[in-house]
Amino acid sequence: MQRAILFLVMFVLAIPAQAQVCAVGRAPAAADGRVLGHLPYGDAPPDDLVPVPSPWAAGKGCVLRREVLPDLERLLTAAAADPAVGGRILALSCHRAILYQQSVFCRGDEAQKGAGDRAISVAPPGHSEHATGFALDFAFRPRVNGCPDVEACIAATPAFRWLAANAPRYGFEMSFPAGNRQGVKWEPWHWRWVGATGGAQGAQRARLLFARARRDFPADPAVPPDVVVIGHVDAPPVYLGAYPPPECRKGKCRMPRPARRR
Repeated sequence: MQRAILFLVMFVLAIPAQAQVCAVGRAPAAADGRVLGHLPYGDAPPDDLVPVPSPWAAGKGCVLRREVLPDLERLLTAAAADPAVGGRILALSCHRAILYQQSVFCRGDEAQKGAGDRAISVAPPGHSEHATGFALDFAFRPRVNGCPDVEACIAATPAFRWLAANAPRYGFEMSFPAGNRQGVKWEPWHWRWVGATGGAQGAQRARLLFARARRDFPADPAVPPDVVVIGHVDAPPVYLGAYPPPECRKGKCRMPRPARRR
């Protein structure tokens, strides 16, 4: 009986873990929790999400963590005021609930592809940075040369060049740069917020959520690490005369013997 139980346990442990990605499909989960190359992320609490003001959104229903909004508004305001942008940068797609992400990953045209092919450009449910409420897709207006949203051609626009040069100063970094080791398609429109400094409100929570991604699959452009400033420390005092000088003869020195007490 014990041998049968042991055999059953070993058999179960030998079966690779799998994750439900669509109604009729499952995908293997790696030992580190990744599914089809994507790291796991939970859903943001609804009470932590607030709408992006309409002047800064390309469409309706764009919500993010409230901690992201101040830096996002500063970024988009600076872009709107700079002629080099050639237009405006707007928030396009923000928080996506896990159930919504499932509908995106498993929708008709995507479902015709294999799960691995789909995962190159769309994260499976429960493994999208959008679910955290700290990530969003940017759009540029007006469109340049007919380039649609969320396509690599946006990288050839003045607005993207401005974004790449300035976004890290406002706490945003590109999650999936070209040739990333995670195996995800280059997404110049997708950026996550981690705070310009670790002291920004909400930054520590965001950096904790994205710690593995930032360590194993670095963003580029990325928010630079905080500079650690060591305060001025006075040198310890030196007490002259505390020790007698050495006795030196013919190039050889030795410490004098302590005087005997009488």
